Amino acid sequence: VQLQASGGGSVQVGGSLRLSCVASGINYALGWFRQPPGKEREYVAGIVRDGSMTYYRDSVKGRFTISRDNSKKSVYLQMNNLKSEDTAVYYCAANQLPYDLESEDFGSWGQGTLVTVSS
Repeated sequence: VQLQASGGGSVQVGGSLRLSCVASGINYALGWFRQPPGKEREYVAGIVRDGSMTYYRDSVKGRFTISRDNSKKSVYLQMNNLKSEDTAVYYCAANQLPYDLESEDFGSWGQGTLVTVSS
């Protein structure tokens, strides 16, 4: 599956951004990962094929919302109340197991989009 992410940019602390990712197929769990500067990649959020289940890492719970629109083959990440520690390159990813959110082994990756949060 091919993935194309967009929507990154620069925002001040407390601001919001919405990331979008278009996939070439929908029979996948979809997720967002990020890699902060100088750090390892981390799993941010995931959503199963029919949208009935989601996953969030603890540090973004209550601030980020993942959603998908299968008619548009798209997944979104609404990010509110952004903090400086959210600064990272964000990647969308697809898991061939459409209802697996526990594994971080998403086999397909899009290009990253940079999110910079400044005070």
